[in-house]
Amino acid sequence: MYNWYFDDMTPGARFESLGKTLSEAEILDFAFQYDPQPFHIDIEYAEAGPYGGLIASGIQTIAVALRMMVQARVFAPEIVIGSPGVEELRWLHPVRPGDTIRSTGEVLETRVSRSKPERGLVRYRLDVLNQRDDVVMTMTSTTIVRREPAAGGAA
Repeated sequence: MYNWYFDDMTPGARFESLGKTLSEAEILDFAFQYDPQPFHIDIEYAEAGPYGGLIASGIQTIAVALRMMVQARVFAPEIVIGSPGVEELRWLHPVRPGDTIRSTGEVLETRVSRSKPERGLVRYRLDVLNQRDDVVMTMTSTTIVRREPAAGGAA
């Protein structure tokens, strides 16, 4: 487990999560609730479609990837404050039922907040890989992270 505060996240630092296998039922359930496109919710349509079978929503891939980072405590809930947004997001390969995905990442740059020195901004790249080590998604984003109380004043 990482439990990284801002000052632990130096450029070049790498992190990785455990894996998560997505079942057909999980893919269908998520898609029916949040992304009901036919290639996510209709098995027959998906098999005849351009992907040759059911695929997970890209939104589900992002959600699972970020959950894995929270579970690995790279982005521990008591340390992370939020995010101003995602710079770049790419889905490179479909995630299919039975695929096990995991997240790996690297800190690209950091800076202490000018207005709130008890926190900093961490820009990072996240790759999501399947069980064959194919990169299925990439994302570059920034997260706002607390500094350790001694490093940035009162929290």
